[in-house]
Amino acid sequence: MPDGFAPDEIERLAELARLALTADERALFARQLGDILAFAAHIRSVDTTGVPATSHPAGVSGALREDLVRPSLNRGDALAQAPDADTAAGLFKVPRVFER
Repeated sequence: MPDGFAPDEIERLAELARLALTADERALFARQLGDILAFAAHIRSVDTTGVPATSHPAGVSGALREDLVRPSLNRGDALAQAPDADTAAGLFKVPRVFER
């Protein structure tokens, strides 16, 4: 893993995240990202030989229930209560999230 981030790498990450960063913010983020990578390298160096793999740190008991089919809200009733629904297509219309 690299020891730090080059300025062009920070610019590229900022561009991907659509962030306009000042010079101070670029320096801060470069240091913070370097610290994160250093911590990840430290974690990877820990010897876990003999440690059993777990999917959850605490025992899971009673967290899952039987999957039962139960009555639910009728699609027509749900669409009738939704603002600006396309009932013919059976769809809810929601505000645009991404710009084109």
